[in-house]
Amino acid sequence: MPRVTLTPLTGGNGLALTSARPGPDLAAAGWSEVEYAASGTTPAPFSTRVVLRRPESAPASGTLVVEWLNVSSGADAAPDWTYLADELVRQGHAWAGVSAQFNGVEGGSAVVAVEGAALQGLKGVDPDRYGGLHHPGDLHAHGIFTETARAVAALVGADQVLAIGESQSAYLLTTHVNEVHPHDRFFDGFLIHSRGDVAAPAGKAGCGIDLLAARESGVPTPIRRDLDVPVMVVQTEGDLLGRMNYLPARQPDGPLLRVWEVAGAAHADLFQIGEFEAFLGCPDPVNRGQQVYVVRAALRHLVAWARGGPAAPSATPIEVRDGAFVRDEVGNVRGGVRTPVVEAAVEVLAGDAPGASVICGLFGRTLALPEADLHRRWASPEDYRASYTAATEAAIAAGFVLAEDRAAVLAEMRAFPAR
Repeated sequence: MPRVTLTPLTGGNGLALTSARPGPDLAAAGWSEVEYAASGTTPAPFSTRVVLRRPESAPASGTLVVEWLNVSSGADAAPDWTYLADELVRQGHAWAGVSAQFNGVEGGSAVVAVEGAALQGLKGVDPDRYGGLHHPGDLHAHGIFTETARAVAALVGADQVLAIGESQSAYLLTTHVNEVHPHDRFFDGFLIHSRGDVAAPAGKAGCGIDLLAARESGVPTPIRRDLDVPVMVVQTEGDLLGRMNYLPARQPDGPLLRVWEVAGAAHADLFQIGEFEAFLGCPDPVNRGQQVYVVRAALRHLVAWARGGPAAPSATPIEVRDGAFVRDEVGNVRGGVRTPVVEAAVEVLAGDAPGASVICGLFGRTLALPEADLHRRWASPEDYRASYTAATEAAIAAGFVLAEDRAAVLAEMRAFPAR
């Protein structure tokens, strides 16, 4: 039986969950959104929050996708909901976002500070709504995450439960897969999105983890090989070197492990920030790559794989030589999962932004190619459009883009200047 009680949260200023991009119209899709206080003992007493979005009048798949909410900015955010919402809704997968970490509830430091953003947990942001919450510290984060997911799964009647998390949450899920899952064996699969080189520390009572200290003192940590459920690791170009420095932990695929490295993608990008791009103050346009479609495809494969279906396809790693990327004639990296904007490139899509702020570095950059270079590369606008369309079909055939996203990908074809 679940060891967590779910009580609807109401009042105050309403749901607090950081997002720069509006998601799909849940009501129009026949979905509901309810926020709960999740209270229990694991083994310390806790009361955190979980946001549940699920189909009501629309068909439900039986799959529950549980996101470890990200606290890197000092407040809860759901970056993978942003990337995956369209896929979740069209497939009928319920989604739950769990405030698993101390900083998200009680407040604390930010790994990536955003100018103007208050470093307040839920209780500080809206004490009328969240004042009754209590987090005993990140020593208990993994237990809180699992037991809250277990309670939500019972509520919605899920027969498959998958765990997902991006960035700091991916560090925590790396630890969960390696050290926690072998004992509790609750989740049916994991999507670890944009992790760094180390696993997160176990945490302490009464405070949040110090991820920066862990990165300085930790050792590169691959995913364990003796997995009993499928694990998808999706990395962007921007995650391999620099601040995230995943490269020392890079590992080959295994029977239940797939690692995809997305060329021309940054740790965060325009899809994530949307109309608030200017708020970042970056010197160049942020990355306009297409990782969103790759992450959606990864989830589709994980759902099927975890239900006993075929394994997800393997992907060629991004080419790195002597600690640097190997680049093509345009300036984009070679290898990796290649989306149409990289395979039929009319710009350089970089996973970093050298010399810029930390936040701009994570968002990468997009550099336009001179018109003369474009005309040397493509004989005509029709030639470019044909190549982009062929690259889209190739990505779909390879399993790295979903057929349902074909129209959206084709709509991102760049304007090609006339001679």
